[in-house]
Amino acid sequence: MTLQQSPAAGRLRSGGRRDRRRLAQEALMIAPAVLLLAVFLIAPFLLSFWTSMTNQPLVPRPTPVRFVGLLNFQRIFNDPLFWTALWNVSRFTFWVLPVQCGLAFATALLLHQKIPGRNLLRGMFFLPAITSMVVVCVIWGTLFQYPSGPFNQIVGFLSGGRIQPIDWLGDPDWAMFSIVLLSAWQAYGFQMIVYLAGLQGIPDELYDAAKIDGANALRRFWHVTMPGLRPTHVFVLVITTIQAFKLYTQVAILTQGGPKGSTETVVHYMVRAGFEEQKLGYASAVSVILFVIVLVIALIQRKLLRRFDV
Repeated sequence: MTLQQSPAAGRLRSGGRRDRRRLAQEALMIAPAVLLLAVFLIAPFLLSFWTSMTNQPLVPRPTPVRFVGLLNFQRIFNDPLFWTALWNVSRFTFWVLPVQCGLAFATALLLHQKIPGRNLLRGMFFLPAITSMVVVCVIWGTLFQYPSGPFNQIVGFLSGGRIQPIDWLGDPDWAMFSIVLLSAWQAYGFQMIVYLAGLQGIPDELYDAAKIDGANALRRFWHVTMPGLRPTHVFVLVITTIQAFKLYTQVAILTQGGPKGSTETVVHYMVRAGFEEQKLGYASAVSVILFVIVLVIALIQRKLLRRFDV
């Protein structure tokens, strides 16, 4: 004599099958993304980590590749040029953060207002962010031209000829500052869009309540806008910092790390070691160090986001 299955047990078993089917569908949908990440991100990093502990050259040689352990890292940390590159990219980051983020924030505040043609202006201000950095560097290289470039002409006109032409890219005191200006102008459009999204995410009811309480525009900005943009500030700050540490194209096209190493960066140092000096193992060790730096910044981002309950 067989026992009849209860309706509740049947529904439970049916629900379990639907859950398994949904999980299988979700896994199938994310499988291409996971595969791409594994092939183009995880596998190359693991390979570079292994290569960093060998004397692997860029072009195969008759001599066999040897395992050298941490020797490449030791040589990097003993190389003054690496520390110069790390200092330069840290200095670049320290300068570009307030310029780029401040410009993006101010522009977002302006274009968030109901002004004529604001959608057109948003597109115009965002245009540099989608323009090739190579093209931007060529254009700005012309603007920086010494001694008769447009920037020197503007400086001479504004100063009445009292300021001599500046060698923007050939003077160690000005080269990094020039790259900061170029980089901030080219990339601030992305941060502007992020700030605009953050501003649009602040409920209008908060501003209406502040008006009812008698708060003026400055108080509404300080007590409503700024707290509402706190997660956005954190995101923009960390993303800009990570991008700044990967500075390469501007240096490679305009200064090649000069003058006198004043614009040498970690990525430029790595590329030169890997392709010009053909020290693939050494360059891989530099990439691992750079990865650790970026990872630390990402962990700080995660901690800050948790702190702000994002």
